[in-house]
Amino acid sequence: MTADTGTLRELTVGTGAGLDTADMVLNIGPQHPSTHGVLRLKLVLDGERVISCEPIVGYMHRGAEKLFEVRDYRQIIVLANRHDWLSAFSNELGVVLAVERLMGMEVPERAVWLRTALAELNRVLNHLMFLGSYPLEIGAITPMFYAFRERETLQAVMEEVSGGRMHYMFNRVGGLKEEVPAGWTRRARAAIGEVRRSLPDLDNLIRRNDIFLARTVGVGVLSAADAAAFGASGPVARASGLDLDLRRDEPYLAYGSLEVPVVTRTAGDCHSRFEVLLDQAYVSLDLAERCLEQVDRISGPVNVRLPKVVKAPEGHTYAWTENPLGINGYYLVSRGDKTPWRMKLRTASYANVQALATLLPGCLVPDLIAILGSMFFVVGDVDK
Repeated sequence: MTADTGTLRELTVGTGAGLDTADMVLNIGPQHPSTHGVLRLKLVLDGERVISCEPIVGYMHRGAEKLFEVRDYRQIIVLANRHDWLSAFSNELGVVLAVERLMGMEVPERAVWLRTALAELNRVLNHLMFLGSYPLEIGAITPMFYAFRERETLQAVMEEVSGGRMHYMFNRVGGLKEEVPAGWTRRARAAIGEVRRSLPDLDNLIRRNDIFLARTVGVGVLSAADAAAFGASGPVARASGLDLDLRRDEPYLAYGSLEVPVVTRTAGDCHSRFEVLLDQAYVSLDLAERCLEQVDRISGPVNVRLPKVVKAPEGHTYAWTENPLGINGYYLVSRGDKTPWRMKLRTASYANVQALATLLPGCLVPDLIAILGSMFFVVGDVDK
């Protein structure tokens, strides 16, 4: 009944069952508790079914690529390890690899094996965070406690070697900041053994859980063709059947001397992405242990003595690494100064998030968070 005339007016509310109704636009974010950071999804809904999705990014943008241009080659490392805060060691590693390649610098062998070991430990730390937080997002609280127990075991050895818990700042152009403490490799191997023995607790709790299977199997299927078209990489792409891993296919660091098993699935659904992440954690623990055994056999320095002011020669280069969340690329352009003329980042999370535009249409709103969490992205890695 309208207040001004007192007449009755009939209103039909559609539920997406063929009624002639207007679609509804729904904003998820930019302040939503289930996203890793501040992302906004602009959804068009027909009832509870998603018609289209537009990921809107930039809410956390800090202009890191421009900041690179006014900081020297030692200072840019501190910026690089912050865009994906769960993969800090791997981020700074990619930057120093690009600078070393442009300078034609040879890094001591001991530093190469130590970098590889630390990169794999950082990969496990990254995966454990998502292995705990993803079930939490769809209602399972207990896995978070198991995941953080294992993270603390590895964080202890990472903190001992670098002094940091998230932003390690342990890479340097030409190697590492300093030699590892006496007995550190033994303690690191003990930590790896402890995590390897304890990880099945998390595995057995969630991988075959009936409720978890119901929420993830067959949900949010990303085909191999769509994954390739959007430039997806890492666990997200490998869960769709894209058998690509730079550690095996274009080896850097010491990966050329290691046999790197690549974990893949073909279903491309939420559960496959979770399984790839979980099985990759086991693989990375084995790789880190083999690297530490090699470190114990090698003596010598862990860095190259550099001049007070580091200047890369004029030119450009591109280095890419297999970061925990996928392929990160670093395009460095130098004009012979002590600061980069240009440093362009190609981040894994950015490409993976774009796939949501084709992944979410057709799904139901109740499945939205399960799909979003299974993309394993860090928003700082999207916005930079």
